[in-house]
Amino acid sequence: MKKTLTILRFLAVFPAGVALADDDCFVPMADWQPRDAVTRLAEENGWSVRRIKIDDGCYEIDGRDAEGRRIEVTVHPATLEVIEVEYEDNDDDSAQGNRKGRGDD
Repeated sequence: MKKTLTILRFLAVFPAGVALADDDCFVPMADWQPRDAVTRLAEENGWSVRRIKIDDGCYEIDGRDAEGRRIEVTVHPATLEVIEVEYEDNDDDSAQGNRKGRGDD
């Protein structure tokens, strides 16, 4: 019972709809750029595209960079701003510390 009350108090502190992750995209579908524009963005950056999917309301490009490294790129669906680039480690296919977030150049 004590645990339940603690959880309920915790939930009461956070209003509904508060995003805990800052890399989510909250954009109405009517404002999204088409997938073709995402493909062009990838080509302009020298990336080969294996798959484009939607994750947390953002476009996500799975592919390889110009040097052949596996990448996962998060793209804002309305502005096509690159939010994050993750370089995948070839040893265990898990994301490593080579990330580029907002504002990094």
